[in-house]
Amino acid sequence: QVQLVESGGGLVQAGGSLRLSCAASGRTFNVAMGWFRQAPGKERGFVSLVTWNGNTYYADSVKGRFTISRDNAMNTVFLQMNSLKPEDTAVYYCAAGKFLTSEPSNYEYWGQGTQVTVSS
Repeated sequence: QVQLVESGGGLVQAGGSLRLSCAASGRTFNVAMGWFRQAPGKERGFVSLVTWNGNTYYADSVKGRFTISRDNAMNTVFLQMNSLKPEDTAVYYCAAGKFLTSEPSNYEYWGQGTQVTVSS
């Protein structure tokens, strides 16, 4: 069993930055740790993921603005979000899974989510 707790969300103006954290406990070895987001009325979508050995992947919409990183010693994953846009507004979820995939349904463990709101 893996428990995930996100933190770091909040309200920021367009062009600003936020850093999300996801602290993992329990059986923490997973192939992939990912960030997903869900805006009101939309499906949960892929943002970024990092593999156990540090390979990173990004959705096209955030490439060049967001950076994911992983501290295995601390069992924590970070998402640095720069140049935020109003369309980045969503609840952001951390997830852990055994497979290298951007498909949310393939992730076994989820955090409770943290709200990110970007004002124009």
